[in-house]
Parts: sequence; C-alpha cells; structure tokens
Amino acid sequence: MKFVAFERQSQGTSASRRLRNSGKTPGIVYGGNAAPQPIELDHNALWQAIQKEAFHTSILEMELNGQTTKVVLRDVQYHPYKPQVLHVDFQRVDENTRLRKKVPLHFVNADNAPAVKADKCLINHVVTELEIECLATQLPDFIEVDLGNLHKGQSLHVSDLKLAPGIKVVTHGKPNPTIATVVEPVEEVVAAPTAAAADDKKGKKGKK
Repeated sequence: MKFVAFERQSQGTSASRRLRNSGKTPGIVYGGNAAPQPIELDHNALWQAIQKEAFHTSILEMELNGQTTKVVLRDVQYHPYKPQVLHVDFQRVDENTRLRKKVPLHFVNADNAPAVKADKCLINHVVTELEIECLATQLPDFIEVDLGNLHKGQSLHVSDLKLAPGIKVVTHGKPNPTIATVVEPVEEVVAAPTAAAADDKKGKKGKK
C-alpha cells in the first residue's frame, strides 16, 4: 500500500493541535540510517487507510518529498471517543531489518472439519493474531490457519501452523500456545416432572 506524507515544520502540543484542527495528523518516521523525521498526513486519507487490515500488517510505501521509503506502521494513537487519529509512528525498513510484529490469523476450512461436519461441534478461536519475528521482506499480511483436519476432542497449536522459513512465532515463554479448540455441542436435558408436580396435575384432573 502507498500513502503520501509531508514534512512537519512545527512541533509541540500547540502545533499538533493546530494540525488536527486543519484536518491533518502529526506523525513520525524513524529507523534505518536516517534521523527521526516529523511528518504530517491528511487525516481523511489516513482514516480510510487504517480501516484496512493490510495497512497494519504489511510493508508500506511512504512518499515524502518525492522519494518513496518502505515503512511499517508501529503505533496509532486514537482520540478516546471521536473517530480521529491523534498521532502515528512509522519505522523505516529494508531487507536487513528484523521485525517483531503482530499479524492476524485467517481461519479456513472450519465447515469441512470432521468435528463440525460429523459431530456438530463448534470451533473456538482462542487467539486471532500472533506476534512473529522475521525479516521485513518476509513479513506476511496474515497467517492462514487450516481447521479442516480437526476432530472431536482436538485442539490446534502453534506447532501445527505451516509457517514460511525464517518466520518465528514469539510465544513469550509459553511452550506451545493453543490457537483453536473444538467445543462439543451441549445437549439439552429435559427434567422429568417431580412427584409433587405430578400429584398436583392429578388433583386438577380429579376436580374437573
């Protein structure tokens, strides 16, 4: 994805407030061999971009002063209740940059899983994203999770994922986190009438 940024001349709280009032969003781009660069972006264009999953997970092309730089989105600060972006951070990347970044999981083939088709179970998504470590050039837009072979009583873990070479899941000390579990259907049990209820029903019949 591509987006256009502009040099931000003024900094500070007052300058940022004036930018936001004029329909712009302050930001910064850092990393690589260059110094951090304050930038500003058109808020409406930015707001439309951040609604797309790829803007958060893929390598972006930032046009600044007529030059294009590859970056990744690092942080977004939102207004607490207005649909407004207050500030954005981007990191410059190249083929040697190693990243740690969260990427979404795309679950597929749930309807074909034996647990669903044969046993009428449900599949619970325990997590919907994972933090991974890889070179910037290897960063995937998402990780596909195939649920098609899940059977009743099974779970799917990080070790079951098919990851491209060089991509490592950051588990934060957990040996093999669960990705999805099979939930068996709950059978409804109809309680038998109690003896008191049965006697009461007989009594009402006798009065007729």
